[in-house]
Amino acid sequence: MIKKSIKGTFLLLISLLFSCSTLDLKKQEIIYKNNTINNNIPEINGYKDYDNILLVDIKSQVMSLVSKGTVSREFIISSSFYGTGSLRNSLKTPLGKHVIYKKIGEDLPVNAILKGRKWSGAIANIVSDPIDTDYDHVTSRILWLDGLEIGSNKGSDVDSMSRYIYIHGTAEEGLLGRPASDGCIRMYNVEVIELFDLVEEGTQVWIY
Repeated sequence: MIKKSIKGTFLLLISLLFSCSTLDLKKQEIIYKNNTINNNIPEINGYKDYDNILLVDIKSQVMSLVSKGTVSREFIISSSFYGTGSLRNSLKTPLGKHVIYKKIGEDLPVNAILKGRKWSGAIANIVSDPIDTDYDHVTSRILWLDGLEIGSNKGSDVDSMSRYIYIHGTAEEGLLGRPASDGCIRMYNVEVIELFDLVEEGTQVWIY
Protein backbone atom coordinates (compact mmCIF):
# COMPACT_ATOMS: atom_id res chain seq x y z
CA MET A 1 0.00 0.00 0.00
CA ILE A 2 2.82 2.40 0.84
CA LYS A 3 4.57 1.66 -2.47
CA LYS A 4 1.31 2.26 -4.35
CA SER A 5 0.81 5.56 -2.49
CA ILE A 6 4.35 6.73 -3.28
CA LYS A 7 3.91 5.73 -6.90
CA GLY A 8 0.60 7.60 -7.10
CA THR A 9 2.11 10.71 -5.56
CA PHE A 10 5.04 10.53 -7.99
CA LEU A 11 2.71 10.27 -10.99
CA LEU A 12 0.66 13.20 -9.70
CA LEU A 13 3.79 15.35 -9.41
CA ILE A 14 4.85 14.44 -12.94
CA SER A 15 1.38 15.33 -14.19
CA LEU A 16 1.53 18.72 -12.49
CA LEU A 17 4.94 19.47 -13.93
CA PHE A 18 3.56 19.00 -17.43
CA SER A 19 0.25 20.75 -16.86
CA CYS A 20 1.31 24.16 -18.24
CA SER A 21 -1.19 25.43 -20.77
CA THR A 22 -0.36 25.71 -24.45
CA LEU A 23 -0.71 29.48 -24.11
CA ASP A 24 1.89 29.68 -21.34
CA LEU A 25 4.34 27.52 -23.27
CA LYS A 26 3.88 29.59 -26.40
CA LYS A 27 4.38 32.83 -24.49
CA GLN A 28 7.58 31.56 -22.90
CA GLU A 29 8.91 30.40 -26.26
CA ILE A 30 8.28 33.74 -27.95
CA ILE A 31 9.64 35.87 -25.11
CA TYR A 32 12.87 33.91 -24.78
CA LYS A 33 13.32 33.60 -28.53
CA ASN A 34 13.05 37.37 -28.99
CA ASN A 35 15.06 38.32 -25.88
CA THR A 36 12.58 39.42 -23.27
CA ILE A 37 12.22 43.17 -22.93
CA ASN A 38 12.69 42.71 -19.18
CA ASN A 39 16.41 42.38 -19.87
CA ASN A 40 16.49 44.47 -23.02
CA ILE A 41 14.86 47.84 -22.29
CA PRO A 42 16.69 50.42 -24.40
CA GLU A 43 18.20 53.58 -23.00
CA ILE A 44 15.12 55.76 -23.34
CA ASN A 45 15.38 58.91 -21.26
CA GLY A 46 12.64 59.44 -18.73
CA TYR A 47 10.63 56.23 -18.67
CA LYS A 48 11.84 55.36 -15.17
CA ASP A 49 10.10 58.47 -13.82
CA TYR A 50 6.61 57.08 -14.43
CA ASP A 51 4.58 55.11 -11.92
CA ASN A 52 3.20 53.13 -14.86
CA ILE A 53 4.22 53.23 -18.51
CA LEU A 54 3.81 50.80 -21.39
CA LEU A 55 6.83 50.11 -23.60
CA VAL A 56 6.08 48.37 -26.91
CA ASP A 57 9.07 46.68 -28.54
CA ILE A 58 8.31 46.14 -32.21
CA LYS A 59 11.35 43.95 -32.80
CA SER A 60 10.54 41.45 -30.06
CA GLN A 61 6.74 41.82 -30.33
CA VAL A 62 6.56 42.21 -26.56
CA MET A 63 4.91 44.98 -24.57
CA SER A 64 6.03 45.66 -21.00
CA LEU A 65 4.22 47.40 -18.17
CA VAL A 66 6.98 49.25 -16.34
CA SER A 67 6.59 50.76 -12.88
CA LYS A 68 9.31 53.15 -11.74
CA GLY A 69 11.80 51.47 -14.07
CA THR A 70 10.90 47.91 -13.08
CA VAL A 71 9.06 45.57 -15.45
CA SER A 72 5.99 44.31 -13.62
CA ARG A 73 4.28 42.52 -16.52
CA GLU A 74 5.05 41.41 -20.06
CA PHE A 75 2.57 40.77 -22.87
CA ILE A 76 3.05 39.20 -26.28
CA ILE A 77 1.58 41.43 -28.98
CA SER A 78 1.21 41.80 -32.72
CA SER A 79 2.01 45.08 -34.44
CA SER A 80 1.28 45.85 -38.09
CA PHE A 81 1.97 43.30 -40.81
CA TYR A 82 2.91 46.29 -42.99
CA GLY A 83 5.64 47.60 -40.70
CA THR A 84 5.94 50.89 -38.84
CA GLY A 85 4.83 54.32 -39.93
CA SER A 86 2.40 57.09 -39.15
CA LEU A 87 0.78 58.11 -42.43
CA ARG A 88 -2.98 57.90 -42.66
CA ASN A 89 -4.23 54.84 -44.55
CA SER A 90 -0.80 53.21 -44.41
CA LEU A 91 -2.05 50.42 -42.11
CA LYS A 92 1.29 50.71 -40.28
CA THR A 93 1.96 50.92 -36.54
CA PRO A 94 3.11 54.39 -35.48
CA LEU A 95 6.29 54.79 -33.46
CA GLY A 96 6.98 57.24 -30.66
CA LYS A 97 5.30 58.49 -27.52
CA HIS A 98 1.58 58.05 -27.07
CA VAL A 99 -0.96 58.27 -24.28
CA ILE A 100 -4.07 56.22 -23.54
CA TYR A 101 -6.76 58.65 -24.63
CA LYS A 102 -9.76 56.47 -23.78
CA LYS A 103 -10.54 53.07 -22.27
CA ILE A 104 -13.48 51.29 -23.87
CA GLY A 105 -15.27 48.04 -23.09
CA GLU A 106 -15.35 47.82 -19.31
CA ASP A 107 -17.38 44.82 -18.11
CA LEU A 108 -17.87 43.38 -21.59
CA PRO A 109 -17.60 39.58 -21.82
CA VAL A 110 -14.31 38.09 -22.98
CA ASN A 111 -14.05 37.87 -26.79
CA ALA A 112 -16.86 40.42 -27.31
CA ILE A 113 -16.63 41.94 -30.80
CA LEU A 114 -16.55 45.74 -30.88
CA LYS A 115 -17.51 47.68 -33.99
CA GLY A 116 -17.22 51.45 -33.98
CA ARG A 117 -16.04 51.09 -30.36
CA LYS A 118 -19.38 49.56 -29.33
CA TRP A 119 -20.21 45.93 -28.58
CA SER A 120 -21.97 44.41 -31.57
CA GLY A 121 -23.57 41.76 -29.36
CA ALA A 122 -21.45 39.04 -30.97
CA ILE A 123 -18.72 36.88 -29.44
CA ALA A 124 -15.65 36.07 -31.54
CA ASN A 125 -14.53 32.56 -32.35
CA ILE A 126 -10.87 32.52 -31.33
CA VAL A 127 -8.42 31.12 -33.88
CA SER A 128 -5.51 29.56 -32.00
CA ASP A 129 -3.68 28.34 -35.09
CA PRO A 130 -1.39 30.78 -36.99
CA ILE A 131 -4.03 31.54 -39.62
CA ASP A 132 -4.72 34.94 -41.18
CA THR A 133 -8.50 35.11 -41.50
CA ASP A 134 -10.60 37.54 -43.51
CA TYR A 135 -11.61 39.30 -40.30
CA ASP A 136 -9.76 41.88 -38.22
CA HIS A 137 -12.04 41.78 -35.19
CA VAL A 138 -11.45 44.18 -32.31
CA THR A 139 -12.33 42.17 -29.23
CA SER A 140 -12.81 42.39 -25.45
CA ARG A 141 -11.28 45.80 -24.65
CA ILE A 142 -9.91 48.93 -26.38
CA LEU A 143 -7.17 51.26 -25.21
CA TRP A 144 -7.40 54.11 -27.73
CA LEU A 145 -4.06 55.84 -28.26
CA ASP A 146 -3.32 59.51 -28.93
CA GLY A 147 0.08 60.64 -30.20
CA LEU A 148 2.19 63.11 -28.24
CA GLU A 149 4.68 64.13 -30.91
CA ILE A 150 3.40 66.74 -33.36
CA GLY A 151 4.42 65.92 -36.90
CA SER A 152 5.37 62.35 -36.00
CA ASN A 153 2.23 60.77 -34.56
CA LYS A 154 -0.04 63.76 -33.89
CA GLY A 155 -1.72 66.17 -36.27
CA SER A 156 -2.29 66.41 -40.00
CA ASP A 157 -1.89 63.08 -41.85
CA VAL A 158 0.02 61.32 -39.08
CA ASP A 159 -2.48 61.52 -36.23
CA SER A 160 -2.65 58.25 -34.29
CA MET A 161 -5.96 59.06 -32.62
CA SER A 162 -7.78 59.88 -35.88
CA ARG A 163 -6.20 56.74 -37.40
CA TYR A 164 -7.93 54.78 -34.60
CA ILE A 165 -4.75 53.17 -33.31
CA TYR A 166 -5.73 50.91 -30.42
CA ILE A 167 -4.36 48.31 -28.09
CA HIS A 168 -7.06 45.63 -28.29
CA GLY A 169 -7.91 41.96 -28.15
CA THR A 170 -7.92 39.83 -31.29
CA ALA A 171 -9.68 36.75 -32.60
CA GLU A 172 -6.44 35.72 -34.35
CA GLU A 173 -4.57 34.76 -31.21
CA GLY A 174 -2.51 32.22 -33.13
CA LEU A 175 -0.71 35.06 -34.92
CA LEU A 176 0.42 36.83 -31.76
CA GLY A 177 4.18 37.15 -31.44
CA ARG A 178 4.60 38.25 -35.04
CA PRO A 179 3.51 41.34 -37.04
CA ALA A 180 -0.05 40.64 -38.18
CA SER A 181 -2.34 43.62 -37.53
CA ASP A 182 -3.55 46.48 -39.71
CA GLY A 183 -1.80 49.07 -37.54
CA CYS A 184 -3.04 48.46 -34.01
CA ILE A 185 -1.39 46.56 -31.17
CA ARG A 186 -3.16 43.22 -30.73
CA MET A 187 -3.20 41.16 -27.52
CA TYR A 188 -4.58 37.93 -26.08
CA ASN A 189 -8.12 38.61 -24.90
CA VAL A 190 -7.60 37.55 -21.29
CA GLU A 191 -4.47 39.72 -21.15
CA VAL A 192 -6.00 42.87 -22.63
CA ILE A 193 -8.73 42.58 -19.99
CA GLU A 194 -6.03 42.26 -17.33
CA LEU A 195 -4.12 45.23 -18.73
CA PHE A 196 -7.30 47.30 -18.95
CA ASP A 197 -7.61 47.10 -15.17
CA LEU A 198 -3.93 47.86 -14.55
CA VAL A 199 -3.67 51.17 -16.42
CA GLU A 200 -5.58 54.42 -16.48
CA GLU A 201 -6.51 56.93 -19.13
CA GLY A 202 -3.47 59.19 -19.38
CA THR A 203 -0.96 56.34 -19.05
CA GLN A 204 1.84 56.80 -21.57
CA VAL A 205 2.61 54.21 -24.25
CA TRP A 206 5.97 54.39 -26.01
CA ILE A 207 6.32 52.39 -29.21
CA TYR A 208 9.83 51.83 -30.56
